[in-house]
Amino acid sequence: MEVSVLNINGQETGRKVVLNDAIFAVEPNDHVIYLDVKQYMANQRQGNAKSKERSEISGSTRKLGRQKGGGGARHGDINSPLLRGGGRVFGPTPRDYGFKLNKKVKALARKSALTYKAQENAIVVLEDFDFEAPKTKEMANIAKNLKVDGKKLLFVLPEASKNVYLSARNLQKTEVLEASKVNTYKVLNADVLVITEKSLETIDGILNK
Repeated sequence: MEVSVLNINGQETGRKVVLNDAIFAVEPNDHVIYLDVKQYMANQRQGNAKSKERSEISGSTRKLGRQKGGGGARHGDINSPLLRGGGRVFGPTPRDYGFKLNKKVKALARKSALTYKAQENAIVVLEDFDFEAPKTKEMANIAKNLKVDGKKLLFVLPEASKNVYLSARNLQKTEVLEASKVNTYKVLNADVLVITEKSLETIDGILNK
């Protein structure tokens, strides 16, 4: 699949790049996409919810009443879960929600996501660019020139650029990501992928193994 390379003014540069069929034209696998997105979302969870169990409550361990004859449920000390202020039974404890996913599964998921975007014609190839200083207006102008303003955009750069990142930070629907950190969730969450030429080479090098 050939795509024209545009400049930041939205004009064609006269160059074209070929999107690798091994990455952008595979047979999409929805199940591996589900697994990869599930893992990404699970890794975002802090998992630090915590409640105190009976043994962790500060209080006397003296048995409050006799075992039988009280007319109510039997219980021991004041830390009992039966009483207000007592411990909680089977409460949440800090945990890691992450789980393992094979590299080939993750790679197929990303290829599938990129294939879907290619099928939707939602990939724009941009020549490499950078800003001398952070300018939100310049970043907004690029989206306007590419006729994708108002959509969720994911700019994929070959390497981290502080000025480009700061320029996009205040734009509500725009996100900047390094090519090496492209993941299935970010690709599917964006309406349009704006990928620079060198970023395509990086993605090709990572996924075409």
